[in-house]
Amino acid sequence: MLIGDHLFVDRLAYSPKGPIGSFLLPYQDVKRGDIVVFRYPLDLRQNYVKRVIGMPGDRIRIIDKVVHLNGSPLNEPYKVLIPQQVSNYLNNFPQTPDITIENRGLEMLRAYARDGELIVPQGQYFAMGDNRDNSADSRFWGLVPRENIIGKPTVIWWSYDAPTERLADGNIHLDHLADIAVNFFGKTRWNRTFLLLHTYPLE
Repeated sequence: MLIGDHLFVDRLAYSPKGPIGSFLLPYQDVKRGDIVVFRYPLDLRQNYVKRVIGMPGDRIRIIDKVVHLNGSPLNEPYKVLIPQQVSNYLNNFPQTPDITIENRGLEMLRAYARDGELIVPQGQYFAMGDNRDNSADSRFWGLVPRENIIGKPTVIWWSYDAPTERLADGNIHLDHLADIAVNFFGKTRWNRTFLLLHTYPLE
């Protein structure tokens, strides 16, 4: 995902109403490897997009930047690593943080870290960004409650190469509209238009 990607989100993908409830995808439960949109646990007004790495009951451990799920290393061809990121906490999770993380993340470690692994509790999910070394994810702020999950992004319908931080409050500002009016064709990432987003099964 890039800043400026605009997504269609199937808000009924995980609905308990069943297959008739969703027009884009049949009903399914959240699975490992799903990309999900969820309300950020520290500020429910914000929506985050991350990949589900751990489900309830899973044991998560990171060794030298390689995620181990229930004792086995994961093949994650989608992840991006940054050699300059050298935090021992991020690269060999879980352990005592050598960087600043949120209190909610500290509480997760105290409650669910056992014998060098994080055990995901019922009703919670461990989410990570694919831009692995530059992602504020469950390692920083804790687990994602099931009720926070909104839906599944299905397609990037437009991608615009411009800073969009001011859109985080949900409002469209005049300077953003002016930028689009002048630079629409030049800054639109046409190669990402209607790009489908896919689950990558993790076992």
